[in-house]
Parts: sequence; structure tokens; C-alpha cells
Amino acid sequence: MWAVVVAAGGGTRFGGRKQFAMIRGRPMVDWALSAAKNAVDGVVLVVPPSDANLSVGDANRLRDDTRGADFVVVGGETRSASVRAGLGVVPQDAAVIVVHDGARPLASQALFARVIGAVVDGADAAVPGLAAADTLKRVSEGVVVEDIARDEVVAVQTPQAFRAEVLRRAYSAAGDATDDAVLVAALGVTVRVVSGEPRNLKVTTPADLELVQALAGT
Repeated sequence: MWAVVVAAGGGTRFGGRKQFAMIRGRPMVDWALSAAKNAVDGVVLVVPPSDANLSVGDANRLRDDTRGADFVVVGGETRSASVRAGLGVVPQDAAVIVVHDGARPLASQALFARVIGAVVDGADAAVPGLAAADTLKRVSEGVVVEDIARDEVVAVQTPQAFRAEVLRRAYSAAGDATDDAVLVAALGVTVRVVSGEPRNLKVTTPADLELVQALAGT
């Protein structure tokens, strides 16, 4: 059982490489890496595609963070390319592969256990989802065109767990997606949804980081 922690993004909306932002004295990516390490047998960390783009401080933190990974690989220009790079070094005998975002530092061990357990119990894939609390509408050019029933949608998080053969097959083509389960679902397999966690926020903006820093102290 292995995990791929994807931490190769440039942080365009954040204004810098968010995976190195500090949370209670530790880089964000270290939190995600530690959570994955405690849940599986081995971890692959996917790092930014060009160390030349890293500041000295970020490069030093990267060297520290990789101590918890079994393999470290260089990612690509897209998330899917980075996941493919990580899959390339996951041992072929791994039965379950978990993919987790380096920008989700507060995923709990219980959440990892839920998605992994669903696959061990027979699912091809399992993702954490949160029910929508707000009214949802589809909009085109600033005009509402359709109401969407809240009970038919969830907000999907990581970690996401997959039967290794299914995930490798999904990534064998050149497809690209912001979510691994999208590529897997395209194979026609069933993706099971388990309970997500409100604390398991993805850091995209500096405001997200402030909230995660506050939550990490509770």
C-alpha cells in the first residue's frame, strides 16, 4: 500500500509555492507527508519541476521534507503529469495507491483509513466528500440557467484511494484532470464516496493558510 503526495505546484493563486508555507513551525508539505506516511507502507513525494525556481529557503525546506519520503520525483507542468511521475516509482506489487495533495495538511488518519478501507473492502476507488451546505446554481455569463439539487452533489477532497491496477490504467493515456477520480471514472468503474472532513481544507489563497494555521492549533 503506497501513497503519492503531490507537491509540485507553482502556487499561482497563492502568490508563491504554498507547499513551503509554515504551519506551527513546519512546512505545509511536511504535514501532508507525515499524514500519508502514517497510513501506508511507502510514500512518493512529487516536487516542483525546476529547483532553479526555488528560493534558497524553499530548497532547504525541501531537503528537510523529503526525509520522510521513500522516493522523491520531479513533477510536471500539470497535476496529472505530476501524479504520473509519482506512479512511475510506486512498486508494481502495491495493491492500493493513495493520492494526496501536499496543500491539504490537516487530513486525519481516520480519513486515510476510510478511503483505504473502502478499496480494501472491494471498491475500485474511494474519495472523501462533503455535502453542499449552500444552494447551488449553474450560471452562464452571469445568468442563472439551472438549479442544482444539493443532495446530488458533494465537494471532493483528497486523500483518494484506488486499486493500483485501476489507477495505473487511468493514467496510461495522456488525459489530464484536476482530480484523479475523474480519470478513473472515465474507465467506467464505480467511485465510492466516504465522509470527508471540514478541517481537511485545501490551501489555495493566503486566507486559506490563515484558517489552516488557526485550525492546526486546535
